[in-house]
Amino acid sequence: MIDLHSHTDQSDGTFTPEELVAEAKRVGLSALAITDHDTFSGYDMALPFAKEAGLELICGIELSTKLGGASVHMLSYFPGQPPTAEFRGWLDFLLASRRDRNRRLITRLQELGIDITLEEVELKGRTLTARPHFARALVEKGYASDIQDAFAKYLDESAKGYVQRQEVPIEEALQRVNAAGGIASLAHPIRVARNHWDTLTEYVESMSRMGMRAIEVFHSDHTPENVAFYQTLANRFGLAVTGGSDFHGGNKPLISLGTGLRGNLNVPDSVLDGLKALLK
Repeated sequence: MIDLHSHTDQSDGTFTPEELVAEAKRVGLSALAITDHDTFSGYDMALPFAKEAGLELICGIELSTKLGGASVHMLSYFPGQPPTAEFRGWLDFLLASRRDRNRRLITRLQELGIDITLEEVELKGRTLTARPHFARALVEKGYASDIQDAFAKYLDESAKGYVQRQEVPIEEALQRVNAAGGIASLAHPIRVARNHWDTLTEYVESMSRMGMRAIEVFHSDHTPENVAFYQTLANRFGLAVTGGSDFHGGNKPLISLGTGLRGNLNVPDSVLDGLKALLK
């Protein structure tokens, strides 16, 4: 069993890289990909612990991109070689975009009468500050009962405090990933077009033409019906399959590493073999 979608406290998870490696060993994973948002810090920090534990650690990242008017998250994996220095440098631009969104989000929350500063939220972040860190601050200050409530009231795309982040065009992201020797995979397609399968099919066809090489078939949010459909898309467009829990620790307490939501996930080792085959 493997897990190719997880987050540490270097982005919006709650487990340190060392703790995440220990959890992977505890649940019996043979391989783990750390896919923090816009940063490799979690992977870099986890690598010595994974080597000591005898765990195969895959370098990955999750990028927020734009396809037309839709927000699309793109997982990118580097199972054969580390990402280039040029690609790592490009990530600085993405982190700057996050900081700009965070400043605007603080202003919006303050306009709603919430007593909150960016400095106190940033104390909860590590390499980057993301919406779960805002949620934790809102809970601690009594503006929400829990993280889910904070998102529903203030932070989700339909909530009154939401502000749009400037996301990179998906064409640019795919070009940069491919140039750096990575493999790009559409993350949790259920969130891209919900169950509008004709729309999703058009998106996947378009992204595959742009250079996307895989799709996340297995995910904690996916029903068996979703899994079957996404597998047909992989077959139709010649895409590799990826899969993972999208583990965030305490920020998504119902999601377990390796086994997903109430045991609905079991990603076989062959999925990673399929990714590596793309490099040959």
